Amino acid sequence: MNAPAANSVHHPYCRPRDSATLILVDRSGSVPKVLLGRRHEKVVFMPGKLVFPGGSVESTDHRIPLAADLPSALTEKLVAGSPKTAPARARALAVTAIREACEETGLCLGRRPSSPLTPSQMAALKGEWTPFAQAGLLPDPSQLYLIARAITPPGLIRRFDTRFFTADASAIAHSVGGVVNANAELVELIWLELGASPLADMHHMTRSVLSELEARLAKGPLTHRAEVPFFHFRNGEKLRDTL
Repeated sequence: MNAPAANSVHHPYCRPRDSATLILVDRSGSVPKVLLGRRHEKVVFMPGKLVFPGGSVESTDHRIPLAADLPSALTEKLVAGSPKTAPARARALAVTAIREACEETGLCLGRRPSSPLTPSQMAALKGEWTPFAQAGLLPDPSQLYLIARAITPPGLIRRFDTRFFTADASAIAHSVGGVVNANAELVELIWLELGASPLADMHHMTRSVLSELEARLAKGPLTHRAEVPFFHFRNGEKLRDTL
């Protein structure tokens, strides 16, 4: 999870890193639940906080084969706003969200293609993507929706330009056990009911995005046509624009 955070120490300017996070929603019960993970106390960024699984874009995220293309309406949302985002980068952001969710929680959003994975596809699905190859899956971004974009304010030791995606838990096609443990980046997972009182260890941007998600879900089925909030800072002031 990468989002704006308060910090009393002012650091030299650094350019925000593109990142993505995934909010999984379980709507099997009467009240939707979202998946949060508690970060290890010894990590540098947001230790001990409850966050959505996520992280920075990696160079390999541009080359991962997919089960389906990004919906054009989703790409339009991702390329909007400033700094500008190229369509290829938009694709990589969606891939990042899926990769980080699998890497940090063991939950894989994918789909089995109509024919077995080709040798080139298997070769591309290595490292963090090995669970997909072993299950015969390709990552599937077609069920992702953009809920928010947020840029960490200047002056912090780490800055991120984060896109918050959501997907229904029914999109989980495979799970890997033992990923979350006392020595991992996430030490526990929590399914939190939407509308529940914010937990003490929840970051303020996490709370803001949960409120945005709750409002979106209250309007009915998710659509790419909905306005997406864009949180950023100018001259020390927090702004909320829309994409």
